[in-house]
Amino acid sequence: MDKLYIIIPAYNEEETIKQVIDDWYPVIERIGNDSRLVIINDGSKDHTYEIIQEYAASRPYLLPLTKENGGHGATVLFGYHYAIKENADYIFQTDSDGQTLPDEFDAFWALRNEYDMIIGHRNKREDGASRVFVTKVLKFVLWVCFGVRVTDANTPFRLLKKETLAQYIDKVPENFNLSNVLISVIYIKNELKVKYIPITFRPRQGGVNSINLPKICKIGRQAFKDFRDINRSLKNS
Repeated sequence: MDKLYIIIPAYNEEETIKQVIDDWYPVIERIGNDSRLVIINDGSKDHTYEIIQEYAASRPYLLPLTKENGGHGATVLFGYHYAIKENADYIFQTDSDGQTLPDEFDAFWALRNEYDMIIGHRNKREDGASRVFVTKVLKFVLWVCFGVRVTDANTPFRLLKKETLAQYIDKVPENFNLSNVLISVIYIKNELKVKYIPITFRPRQGGVNSINLPKICKIGRQAFKDFRDINRSLKNS
């Protein structure tokens, strides 16, 4: 039996976090083998962490963690390091806004032995034209900076072999804001086994997205510079 750690970052998600737990906890119960649903509170200013703690009191496989606010990418990276330390066999990452469906997880799990990483392809998105545009721009930027074509680099629905991730995770700078993007690039550049499976991607199920267009533009400018620097370091490693 394989041990699975589901990693979910959460920031100000008091409106959605109960449903997200109700959705994903049965997956962990079904997998068993000391698996855990790990929800990481990223310095929320609302009652997100208190709700997770309350739910954990009656759900032994739910593990609430909390940290200072560092952003989505840094929190995902924190979760990956934690799962590696806890010796999970597989790590699955999704988000706390209810946009993904646990019913689509089993198709990923069935292929876990065949690939180093399986990523959801958001080919039919319902989260707005601006988000689709950002994804297309990101795809172009990755081709310019790294010379790789990535189908959907930042999807928050991915299953990773711990053994492979542990070999490459130190190439991602500490607290890097686009950690999933960079991991996707590193896997492709190293010709690891990566598969894309189409998934449903719904609108946010509650709360307010903390990333607006000005923030996206700011992150994008910094990412372009960071990607060029990182690509040089990858070539030298």
